[in-house]
Amino acid sequence: MDIVLLVKAAIMGIVEGLTEFLPISSTGHLILAGSLLGFDDGKAKVFDIAIQTGAIFAVILVYWQKIRSTVVALPRQRKAQRFALNVLIGFLPAVVLGLLFGKAIKAHLFTPTVVASTFIIGGFIILWAEKRPPGAVRVEHVDDMTPLDALKVGLVQCFAMIPGTSRSGSTIIGGMLLGLSRKAATDFSFFLAIPTLIGAGVYSLYKERALLSVADIPMFAVGLVFSFVSAWLCVRWLLRYISTHSFIPFAWYRIVFGLIVLGTAWSGLVVWAD
Repeated sequence: MDIVLLVKAAIMGIVEGLTEFLPISSTGHLILAGSLLGFDDGKAKVFDIAIQTGAIFAVILVYWQKIRSTVVALPRQRKAQRFALNVLIGFLPAVVLGLLFGKAIKAHLFTPTVVASTFIIGGFIILWAEKRPPGAVRVEHVDDMTPLDALKVGLVQCFAMIPGTSRSGSTIIGGMLLGLSRKAATDFSFFLAIPTLIGAGVYSLYKERALLSVADIPMFAVGLVFSFVSAWLCVRWLLRYISTHSFIPFAWYRIVFGLIVLGTAWSGLVVWAD
């Protein structure tokens, strides 16, 4: 058993769990962390996607009561049926565009320079969204969303296919701009993550199964466990945070971090592997 490899897997799991649901891009942080750790080959890229499942288990645990009540009421309750339909509608754009463009995006955009640039751009978008005059909130609760609301948020989620953009940032900020309350946008972002990230993980494991072997099980297990624990702590904290705070600190974090990556790459202080 390679202890160094397991330590790297644990670090990557923590990075995934802490960044998946914050508007700062988990994929971007994984690309940068993998570059620094020398953990960026083909198998590592599959690992990065697969350990998202650990973070999703954390969301399922936090929202278990809502998920359970929806499943139980699904055969007979209109509200539960509409909620499940909205999640499905929001999920479909990512499936279609992912199948069409996912391979090309991974081949050309999964680089530290692209990630740093989208960090900065995304940060300024969050600043603009948070500082613009507040519009009328049409949707206070996630159960009040219409199928059209779900489709719009699902389309906005597709911007996260560009690494460094942030899936949660796209859906939460996009949802708020579309008239959802901060709480409704955050809740729907989490629910939408369940099919999106599980689907991406299963698809990636199946597609790249030739790269994997039984010997990789400990590495994946460590990554999943650390991803789950750190994501569970992060989601619980974020739900408390959004009740009284904006996302402006995350915007400045993105901008400063992106500039540091670009600055170290330009100066040669850090050699970021593409």
